[in-house]
Amino acid sequence: MEISHELIMKGVKFAVVGATSFGVDFGTLYVCKEKFKINKYVSNTISFVLSASVNFCLNRAWSFDNHDPNVGTQAMKFAASMTIGFLIATGALYIFSDKMKLNFYFSKLLSVSIAMIWNFSMANLVIFSKT
Repeated sequence: MEISHELIMKGVKFAVVGATSFGVDFGTLYVCKEKFKINKYVSNTISFVLSASVNFCLNRAWSFDNHDPNVGTQAMKFAASMTIGFLIATGALYIFSDKMKLNFYFSKLLSVSIAMIWNFSMANLVIFSKT
């Protein structure tokens, strides 16, 4: 099976957007948890929603160059997919942080990495698919 140049470029752009979203996610998480002393799981939810919004806009416009006028339908698919990704990431965060006693921020890094596989698959095959 040969991987197309187009798929590789989508993957690279997705990773750049992901890194940007990750910065938003981590930065927001840190500020909420450390500066405002909000519960770590509430902080995680706030940071996730903000970074997911950035992620949707950047991936739609740049990574997948998608101009489908049904942005509402795409947003709903994205929200459903990201909800599943969020549950995957939060479950992993709980296991790594609370059960395995790893550093909370290292656990966040691991959990986001796991969820990224789900997120790219859904974005490429379902949400922004041109078929």
